[in-house]
Amino acid sequence: MKNGVVIIGAGHGGVQAAASLREEGYDGRIVLIGDEAELPYHKPPLSKTFIKDPAAQPQILRAEAFFAGASIELALGERVASLDPAAGRVTLASGTDLPFDKAVLATGSRPRTLTFEGGPLGGVLSLRSIADARLIRDLAAQVEDVVVLGGGFIGLEIAATLAAGGRNVTVVEAQDRLLARAVAPAISAHVAQRLSEAGVRILLQTMVGQLEGENGHVSAVVTSTGERVAARMLIVGIGVTPSTELAEAAGITIANGIRVDQQMRSSAPDVLAIGDCASYRHWLTGEDVRLESVQNATDQARLAARTITGHADAYSAVPWFWSDIGDMKLQMVGLTARSDSQVVSGEPADNRFSVFHFRGGRLAGIESVNRPADHMLGRKMMGAGFSPDAKSVAEGADALKAAFADWQSAPA
Repeated sequence: MKNGVVIIGAGHGGVQAAASLREEGYDGRIVLIGDEAELPYHKPPLSKTFIKDPAAQPQILRAEAFFAGASIELALGERVASLDPAAGRVTLASGTDLPFDKAVLATGSRPRTLTFEGGPLGGVLSLRSIADARLIRDLAAQVEDVVVLGGGFIGLEIAATLAAGGRNVTVVEAQDRLLARAVAPAISAHVAQRLSEAGVRILLQTMVGQLEGENGHVSAVVTSTGERVAARMLIVGIGVTPSTELAEAAGITIANGIRVDQQMRSSAPDVLAIGDCASYRHWLTGEDVRLESVQNATDQARLAARTITGHADAYSAVPWFWSDIGDMKLQMVGLTARSDSQVVSGEPADNRFSVFHFRGGRLAGIESVNRPADHMLGRKMMGAGFSPDAKSVAEGADALKAAFADWQSAPA
């Protein structure tokens, strides 16, 4: 391949794709394009350690020396203006044309935004980049009252962090429970209880209806119930939208993300897509999904590199996720949205328990709070194709491990 590979997006997926290409023996040109001037960095700490520590610096994914040593060209602070799959060309906003044999779209996602009556006000923020995190950190040092709109992972991570730093934090969530789209009701209730005990006020089945401002800066929110809540900072965390505009303008098929096959190829066969922006049929459920996680992005990046280097592997990674909310480490494995029964192992009162989800009698996933052993065992079981029965789960960790060991040692 004479023109090499162009990777658009320098987050977890894009960086892993570049590294994996070299690991797979690819010796052609690799250009990694990112719209931020920063060296590529870890995103998860931004909602936690970074915003609570004024001295915290970005945790870079790979040192600059790595990219130089691997002959990976960095085009940072650059925006891609267009993608032409037929011509095999990417054009940057600066006017530079980059020819390619293969392109990888790792464009990620962006936070959903809201428009409020009266126009934009200072202090209304969302978190996507390190620049956003710096704004949140700097403003948090100056204010006492914070409202977080959205009871998802990002919103709750920020809420817990700011509350631990002494801020008055109110979470406003439209659903009837926190994390409603992601975890079981038992987990939602536990998270709500722990956050409340830590001083976070939670308003469920509530929306922000109106903002009040002073001198161009937000001062309060008025909820859908008519309550006025003081807010010198409003953090909007109501989910994300996949960044598909570049692919769509290029005529590539879009279906809740850039549609890809099991080798990460889009409808333009020389253009692959990975991570938050990619939608595909998941091997575990047979359903179409778009997963927003570091694990999904990096595993798909590794597979994309193998596809480019001539392999035909199908995507088969077990999905897993995590979130740190206050004193709770939530770890999730599998896809549990359509589970039809659950078994709880451990004691919520001890802040250490797991919810095992079953679908049609088979293990669909596990959600754990401060039970990392359950999570790791779950990843091994699901990767091996083993499904324990509810009785083994209910009997505790030793019985579960024994059942898995018996299954592994059984004759094929």
